[in-house]
Amino acid sequence: MAKLRTFLTVLLLSVLASTTLTTTASAETAPSSGWNDWSCRPSNTHPEPVVLVHGMGANHWDNFLTLAPTLRANGYCVYSQTYGKTLLGGLAGGLAPVADSAAELSTFVDRVRAATGTSKVDIVGHSEGTTVPAYYMKYLGGAAKVDDFVGFGSNYKGTTLNGLATLAEALKLQGLLTGVGCGACTDYLPGSAFLAELNDGPVAVPGPTYTSIVTRYDTVVTPYTSGLLAPAPNVTNIVLQDRCGLDFAGHLGLAIDPNVAQLVLNRLDPEGAKPFRCRPFTTLGI
Repeated sequence: MAKLRTFLTVLLLSVLASTTLTTTASAETAPSSGWNDWSCRPSNTHPEPVVLVHGMGANHWDNFLTLAPTLRANGYCVYSQTYGKTLLGGLAGGLAPVADSAAELSTFVDRVRAATGTSKVDIVGHSEGTTVPAYYMKYLGGAAKVDDFVGFGSNYKGTTLNGLATLAEALKLQGLLTGVGCGACTDYLPGSAFLAELNDGPVAVPGPTYTSIVTRYDTVVTPYTSGLLAPAPNVTNIVLQDRCGLDFAGHLGLAIDPNVAQLVLNRLDPEGAKPFRCRPFTTLGI
């Protein structure tokens, strides 16, 4: 029973993260700060527009309330959409099967490229927002359309949710998860057909640069090492606490972590990178 309560708590935190919205804005409408400004034209300094990809149960608006304006203030054209909608609509996206969401991302990237007149984009993703682009780049032709990819709270090998996903598999609960409109939940179970396909050979493919940022305090992607990519010339893995021992962010907290924002900015623009400054940060394990 204690394990079941833990499982439900994790799911509740995900839902709360996806539905904590201001009363003045819709989950489908980004603020008028240049985010999702389709008239934006990339500068010579930042020639690729940035596509943001949210996590499971979140939406494109609440997941990036901090990071999107930060990127825009640093001169990037920034775009996002809520993908993977099912029974819960736009409030909680990322629930459809991951391969279907990757196809949605492919269409959205082409829309951004056409609007901005660019051949490539940069992608920044959180949680499932790392798995979806990884599949897109490996299997749907995205490698030729992405320059830099930066993920945080990354997940490429699934999650045990502290062993409870394994329990769900043993009790044959995957059908229930799919029945409420969460094909992605089934995809993330260790041993799933989706994960077998994604990990058939290296996840990272030649072409884009890959950066994966993980936190040792992640209690959603467990173990956190599921977010580490196999070593390759175009891969950089960052364990957040190796860069900032005073950062205690959990999985959800990464989205508002100033240390993560600084790492993202530096990875998108290595030539203009600023010295990393470790800021004490905690979200009480969330």
